[in-house]
Amino acid sequence: MSYIMVDVETDGTIPADFSMICFGAILVDENLDKTFYGELKPISDKFVPEALAVSGFSREETLTFDEPKKVMQDFADWIKEVCTDRPIFISDNNGFDWMFICWYFHHFLGTNPFGFSSQNLGSLYKGLVKDIFQNFKHLRKTKHTHNPVDDARGNAEALLAMKKEMGLKIKL
Repeated sequence: MSYIMVDVETDGTIPADFSMICFGAILVDENLDKTFYGELKPISDKFVPEALAVSGFSREETLTFDEPKKVMQDFADWIKEVCTDRPIFISDNNGFDWMFICWYFHHFLGTNPFGFSSQNLGSLYKGLVKDIFQNFKHLRKTKHTHNPVDDARGNAEALLAMKKEMGLKIKL
């Protein structure tokens, strides 16, 4: 399986009513050198200024971004290029990130290369340490900046640390 760590930035709480503004992905392997970044034009007139501010973009900037269908096709092509076998979606907050990626794939392309499931990095760590109150974020090396490629890289570093330092059995 090929694990793809994903991070999403949006201008609101749910897809369709609000928009995915940008996202980043990284193939989780020893090199962490295969990345994807996409900026997507809003699909709705609605946005929450505080949510958009997290991305660092203004509404005017987002209106110049690429059409979502093109970005999602580019992402699907990238996944096909970097994965030698089945792609597995994993993220820090897969309830949120997956919701947007899955909806955008199905809405714009009619299919999702990840299938119908995703993995949650935080839950994996909690199970590994057998403590629901623990957090993996201290395992990141790359600072969490809300640049989605940086954030995906930091989360991929944490997953690699779980494997190397904590004995997580996972094929990468």
